[in-house]
Amino acid sequence: MSGVVTQNPEVLGGEPVFAGTRVPAKSLFDHLEAGDSIEQFLEGFPSVKREQVISLLQESRAHVLAVR
Repeated sequence: MSGVVTQNPEVLGGEPVFAGTRVPAKSLFDHLEAGDSIEQFLEGFPSVKREQVISLLQESRAHVLAVR
């Protein structure tokens, strides 16, 4: 994930988090699934930068579209 998401066994038991934070990457998808906007997510998690969210979504999209 090109540095947008990191994993460290000592941070949240190794759960993937946004780099430089303790915010699980999964939480973004949970919020979007619940109908929240990116802005609402960012208000709740000010340590995450908008660029990180956009990068994660772009990389996820590229991964899904590459599956054949």
